[in-house]
Amino acid sequence: MSANSWMKYAVGVAQRAPQSGLRVGVALVSENDQLICSAFEGEELGASWYCILRRKMEGLGALSAHSVYLTINTLSAAGSFALAELLKETRIDRVYVGLPDPALTSYLDEDPVTSRGHVHRFPDDLQREILEQNRAFYATSAQNIECNPHYSTHRISEAVSTRLQASGFTLSRRDVNANRGRVALASLICKRYGIEYGEADRVVSDALSAAFDAKYGTYDYAYDARAANEGWTDDFKAVYGRSSTGPLSSVNILNVGVGAGYEAAALFSDCPQITFVDIAEGGLANIGERIPSSRTIVSSAEDLSALPANKFDLYVSLRTFNSSFFDTSAAASEAHRVLKPGAVIIVSVANGFLYTQRGCVVPGLIIPGTDFVDIYRGMDTASLIGAELDQIGFRNIRMFPTSTEIYLSAVSV
Repeated sequence: MSANSWMKYAVGVAQRAPQSGLRVGVALVSENDQLICSAFEGEELGASWYCILRRKMEGLGALSAHSVYLTINTLSAAGSFALAELLKETRIDRVYVGLPDPALTSYLDEDPVTSRGHVHRFPDDLQREILEQNRAFYATSAQNIECNPHYSTHRISEAVSTRLQASGFTLSRRDVNANRGRVALASLICKRYGIEYGEADRVVSDALSAAFDAKYGTYDYAYDARAANEGWTDDFKAVYGRSSTGPLSSVNILNVGVGAGYEAAALFSDCPQITFVDIAEGGLANIGERIPSSRTIVSSAEDLSALPANKFDLYVSLRTFNSSFFDTSAAASEAHRVLKPGAVIIVSVANGFLYTQRGCVVPGLIIPGTDFVDIYRGMDTASLIGAELDQIGFRNIRMFPTSTEIYLSAVSV
């Protein structure tokens, strides 16, 4: 079977677990793509999936495996990861994990997903299935975005669906979530309503612009993770300092994705050579008032055709490359085109939601189509963006995790 089929198998194993506890399933697979054994939480009274699996392995004399597929990376009562214990005792080449334990609110030592190197993740559709199996546990966890009123009430997919409906194109939130690229969404409208692609693309572009403007044009930073990290500007400057020796005030900067303008004002108020680009006009109007000498352009990161090639010394895009409906490859290509050879790109991935009642940051990104944060998703996303930058032609790619976001820097060649 394929890796995806084994993941589905593990989800099916989890379904047999008692509803009184977490529904966790695990499958151990040989190099010959044969099932060695499987287990689920509660298969034996009072025993964890790990204890059950180890007992079965000992009975079979299984000392190693090619792959392990685990639906939830569970924590024991003592705070240790059962998967970590399994990997200490058994040689396993490939590890696949669905979701973090709902009890996790921060990164912990000895977590195989963050400390072992690359761990493969279940796809979004299976992550959503695992969430449904364990909804009661995740609903009461800090990973529920209802802990942050702004993110629970301002969903881009809902806003896009509403805007499209107002234009005469009725797409459900599920339709929108299943086609989370601009091209995919426009193509769906073409197919469903029989219109030309150019018209559908314009409708989608207008809907995206309005949705992002509504969410970020008047964004309240009291709900932002940076409210719990007053040193976030120092984080950015430290990343820039590792990538370039010239002061920000002396370089020609392109800042793509300005939101409400708060970030740009905090970082670039003293920079005379700066151009701001955003798909939404609201944030650009704000920044135009705050930095009158700046140039503003209404456009998407994926299409910077209004700007010439080899123009800029520094490209900055903070918490934009992980946005909904964002085409990372196209944006990276455009960034490479407009940068001079040897110029620097700095992008960041949002990696934290402010738990407003506790005043703490829960790391991660929202799983599309859900109300829950996956604390591993930020690192996964940053790694994928780094791979895209490498493929486009950037070099010296480096990652800098901080308490609220993950920075990536690279040099254009």
